[in-house]
Amino acid sequence: MSRQGFKQQLFEQFARVGKALANGHRLELLEHLAQGERTVEALAEVAGLSVANASQHLQHLRRAGLVAARKNGLHVHYRLADPAAYDLLGAMQRLAERQSGEVDRIVRTYLTAKDALEPVSRTDLLERTARGDVTVLDVRPPEEYAAGHLPDALNVPLRSLEAELGRLPRRQEVVAYCRGPYCVLAFEAVARLRALGYRARRLQGGFPEWKSADLPVEEGATAPKAAPRAGRPRAGARS
Repeated sequence: MSRQGFKQQLFEQFARVGKALANGHRLELLEHLAQGERTVEALAEVAGLSVANASQHLQHLRRAGLVAARKNGLHVHYRLADPAAYDLLGAMQRLAERQSGEVDRIVRTYLTAKDALEPVSRTDLLERTARGDVTVLDVRPPEEYAAGHLPDALNVPLRSLEAELGRLPRRQEVVAYCRGPYCVLAFEAVARLRALGYRARRLQGGFPEWKSADLPVEEGATAPKAAPRAGRPRAGARS
């Protein structure tokens, strides 16, 4: 085989991965799988797809070596085949945000408009967590929290936030995180908390970025002990 023929064959294989990623639903499925292993049915529900459609997309990703699967009874469970799959998704996102005016417009319209404050960096959060002067809030669904979460993070899904405010200490700043840099759950949680008088900010990125940085991660559904119920902060409290 000639040197040129070798390179052509190699790049054809690389192109297979690119072709598998050339679909918005598949990119979203990768983001969900970065939270932990999920069944086809669970992925279909969270991504707003039919089970048949989700299964088809997952098979494309599997053939490209991006996801792996195992069967347990009647259910097929999918996971990322390699952490590099999410790294590739992150690289695509960063490139698109820098080079695409439309991506920048969407981010500014739907995310920056909700929260223009600089997010808390991972290094800063580590230091503040060690000092015990911050409350870390995971607003993802319980099954994602159980699959992996930041150490000592409280799990309060966005839909339950107002009902569980008593779990959040009023005198500490709350740092919320969710699935990734474009996950709206953390943006909405921070906006709601600020409206109620809490000091709240977002974590830079989300759980997958924290895990990819080889930072400490805990597993299991047991949440830290709730703080004593203090009621809602008074209207107009300092934020």
